[in-house]
Amino acid sequence: MTTSSNAKATESINDNLSSGVPSHSRNDLERKLLRKLDLRMSIVIVLHALNFVDRTNASSARLAGFEQDLRLQGNQYATILSIVYVGYILMQVPANMVLHWLERPSILIPGTMVIWGLVSTLAGATKNYTGMLLARLFLGFVEGPFFPGIVYLISGWYKRDEIAVRTTLIICGSVLASGFGAVFASGILTAMQGKLGQAAWRWLFYIEGGASILVAICAFFILPDFPHNTKWLTPEERALAISRLREDGINELENRTTMQGLRDAVCDWKVWWLAVALFSQFVALSFVIYFPTIVATLGYDLTNTLLLCAPPWVFSTIVAFVISRYSDKTRKRFIFLFPSNALAGVGFIISICTMNTAARYFSIFLMAQISAAYMVIWGWINNIFSGEPAKRAVAIALINGLSQIGNIVGAYVWPINWGPTYRYSYAICFSALGVSTAMLGVMFLHLKRVNEQIERNERDTKDKNNLPNPVGFRYLV
Repeated sequence: MTTSSNAKATESINDNLSSGVPSHSRNDLERKLLRKLDLRMSIVIVLHALNFVDRTNASSARLAGFEQDLRLQGNQYATILSIVYVGYILMQVPANMVLHWLERPSILIPGTMVIWGLVSTLAGATKNYTGMLLARLFLGFVEGPFFPGIVYLISGWYKRDEIAVRTTLIICGSVLASGFGAVFASGILTAMQGKLGQAAWRWLFYIEGGASILVAICAFFILPDFPHNTKWLTPEERALAISRLREDGINELENRTTMQGLRDAVCDWKVWWLAVALFSQFVALSFVIYFPTIVATLGYDLTNTLLLCAPPWVFSTIVAFVISRYSDKTRKRFIFLFPSNALAGVGFIISICTMNTAARYFSIFLMAQISAAYMVIWGWINNIFSGEPAKRAVAIALINGLSQIGNIVGAYVWPINWGPTYRYSYAICFSALGVSTAMLGVMFLHLKRVNEQIERNERDTKDKNNLPNPVGFRYLV
């Protein structure tokens, strides 16, 4: 959004940049800036966990009479799971375009969270299939702006070799919610049955929706905006935050409009290629929304089933953090996401081949490693579209929105009549994972060739100002 105040702020920042960062050592000031920013951004881990919990709590509720109380039949449960992604997909691009225009994520993101917390709470009061279907549909519309908005916010602060680990720290909120959300649900479903005449699964919606509202209120005062308009930055920190991004080939003050960014993103084939690759990745990830059901095939009771959901995701989070850390350190992406997908593929194969309890539980640990690849992929997407904020905002939303169709398809990959083996389901996930990994491999080879061309251009050109990219810029591959 262009205003006279923004123009003055930009002019002031440019003056600071031209005179250099005064007083302190740049390295000391940069470490201080990152510590301050990381501390405030850490609340996003909780926000993302609650975003995931409110979107998937029906999976835990299913084990406590959810289907029976709402008198669900046939594919109605799968439709309730998938309908949330209709609004979720439709809101991605418009929401990120508005975010780029208004430049106020500290208001827009918590604001949508308050609304989705309220919707999730009210969903617990529905009496039939139609009521729950409408509640879940609306939930998707208000949850849609969150993830692309957060990814875009991260890309507006961190350099390309800092993004993967930050993306991992934020996405790990949803990964941990896959496990500990089930543990939390176990406590509610065990302790709250019949309280005030309400079924335990209804209390699950009330409590988790209420928690989202409370945390969102805190987020209004914690989340940053962008470097040029965040009020709690000192002038030195503001100048440094912008200059370090410019040095990394990212110009957060470029003047392309939101509509120009939309056109640029739509016309870039890489956006569509990555959207299809992530679509396949989400089909492979469909086991996550049925995770309690899958763990229940091990044969344990409700409480133990939900408790057993946690360890695979704790282990997966640790591995994901290590992988993303080294991905940033080495400035490489594909070489780290490929092994994660390969381990998940092995997990799918084991589950296809055996019903042995120990082997199946081990395979679940392997399947959970797919989350590490997912986190590195998002760090990579941010890198690929790092240069133009308007285009990046739309590209992130378009890729995430289109890829979420995979969640709609995935909701129907696990019909109850395929259980308890779910061999066909695992086979579909394995095939989708192969397609995704192959497409990402093609992107790796393409960007590698592009980097070679950039290097040749820099070597052969006489006027460095005519280069399309800053000198030294390379895509991270």
